[in-house]
Amino acid sequence: MDTTSGTLDEALHRLHGHGPEFREYLSNHGPMTVEALAHRGRGDSVHRWLDTYEKRLEDVPPPRSRITGATWREALGDPLRVTDWTVYFSHQVTVQPWREVLAEWWPRLLPGIAGAATHPAIRVGHAVRALTALGEDAPRRSELAHALGYWAARHTTLPVTVDPAGRAAPAEALATLPRIAEQNVTPLRGYAQLPATRGWSATADSLCVPDSPEAVREQLTALVRAATLNYGAYGHGDGVMMVHAATAPNAVLRTLPALPQELWRPSLVVAWAATAAITSLYAAHTPLSPPGASSVTAEEVFERAAAHGDAHVIKFADTALDVAAGAEDGDDRALAAALNAVRLIGSGD
Repeated sequence: MDTTSGTLDEALHRLHGHGPEFREYLSNHGPMTVEALAHRGRGDSVHRWLDTYEKRLEDVPPPRSRITGATWREALGDPLRVTDWTVYFSHQVTVQPWREVLAEWWPRLLPGIAGAATHPAIRVGHAVRALTALGEDAPRRSELAHALGYWAARHTTLPVTVDPAGRAAPAEALATLPRIAEQNVTPLRGYAQLPATRGWSATADSLCVPDSPEAVREQLTALVRAATLNYGAYGHGDGVMMVHAATAPNAVLRTLPALPQELWRPSLVVAWAATAAITSLYAAHTPLSPPGASSVTAEEVFERAAAHGDAHVIKFADTALDVAAGAEDGDDRALAAALNAVRLIGSGD
């Protein structure tokens, strides 16, 4: 972890001069990627990576009108108000502890996790990890404000209700999810197909959601693991989009310790809904064996991801290393899944 040079804070300061999206809808992965690089001990590569990535980014969009405690509902889900939202949250994290801001807004934003292909929620997870691991310096609090603002602006709910009350483990539920009829579509167009996808709601509702907070944490951990391993076998359906089936629930998992425990159970439900939707939209129909990783260490896997350079590859490897750290000795499937992302995703994606 880079805790002495301020590399992460410097990178975040650079990135806050750009908007959260470019080319109209593509997410700015910079803040998430530099946090992952710094967290995994690659602070020396942060600015070099950013020098290349920053060339594609765009300026911060102009503000529209001020958001207040009385007007926020009308601005929720309006991407044109993203700068207004950033200004609002930037003020909130200066007048309140960031954990209080997060606890107040998490239940409001959580139902809209599907927005922008889950990138805003993932960005929040990286921001929370930096705050809890490195401390509450201004650039990190500012990054949380930017992440929350992006989520509020892109807040999008799924067109189906997910109310899991079954007995299935995450791996079992993932294995039985049906695929949507039309593949290779945008998330919004894909989400719209879920209500008519035969068996989707029944499968989504089959997940076991425990009541106790610690059991919820364990089930969410199992979900992240299952989605990561699922990428190893089914990621070739869409190498980029399938990444989010694992990184979105992991962002929620990373945020749990900063939230009141009464929010943990609904967080698991929504994280599962996002993973299930992305899997049905983008997972391949037929599994393939990922490349082996028996002779590669976790550090070497992340080194390969960093050398590859793509933001999705780096962020997925970051999640895969979380999973690998909790795996039994000799279980290299999470690392193999990360190497699969290196193989599947082009360096310019």
